[in-house]
Amino acid sequence: MTNVMETFEKEQIQRLTTKKRIPAFRSGDTMKVILKIIEGERSRLQIFEGVCIARKNNGINSNFTVRKISHGEGVEKVFPLFSPLIDKIQIIRKGDVRRAKLYYLRDRKGKSARIVDSNRKDEVDQYELTETLAVDKIDNKSSGDNKEAMTENKLKDDPSQNNKLSKSEEVNKEVDSKANNPIEEKSESPTVKTENSENESKS
Repeated sequence: MTNVMETFEKEQIQRLTTKKRIPAFRSGDTMKVILKIIEGERSRLQIFEGVCIARKNNGINSNFTVRKISHGEGVEKVFPLFSPLIDKIQIIRKGDVRRAKLYYLRDRKGKSARIVDSNRKDEVDQYELTETLAVDKIDNKSSGDNKEAMTENKLKDDPSQNNKLSKSEEVNKEVDSKANNPIEEKSESPTVKTENSENESKS
C-alpha cells in the first residue's frame, strides 16, 4: 500500500512541477513568493517577501513558512510547496543559520533579528522546468532535420553544385587509377626486358 501511495505522490509532484521552477532554499533565506489571486473572473499576482523560518519535507504535503514585518507587526504565512496558486519563488538573499526552525525571531526586533549572509554559491534547482527542456530538445531535432532538408533542396535546385560534386568524384577516380597503374607498369617491365634481350641475341 505504501509503495502505491509513494508512486502516486511522485506522479502528482511531477505533474505539478512540469511548468514550474522551484529553487533550492533553506531556512534563513530571504525570498519572494509570487501568488496568484483569483477575484471572480479576474486574476492578479501578489508578492509576499520575507524570511523562511521553517520548512517541512513531507512528499506532496511539503510546506514552508515565511515571516515578514508589516507596519511593525510580524506576519507569517505557511505555503504548500507544490501549490498551483504559487506562480514563482525567488531567492533574494541566502542566510547563514545553525537551526532548521527560526522561531526565536518572533521574540526579536531590529538588529537582533538580522541574519548573516551566507557564502553559498549557485545551487541546482530542486525542481527544474521539465517541459521547457523537452521543448528545447524537440526544437534542436527539428532544426537539424530542417538543415538537412535545406541542403538537399539546394543540391536539387543548383545543378552547378551537382556538377562540382561529379567533377570532384571524377578527379578522385583518376587519382585512384593513376595510383594503380604504376604497379601494373612495374609488373610488365621485366617481361619487356626479356623480350628485348631475346631480339638482340637473334640479331
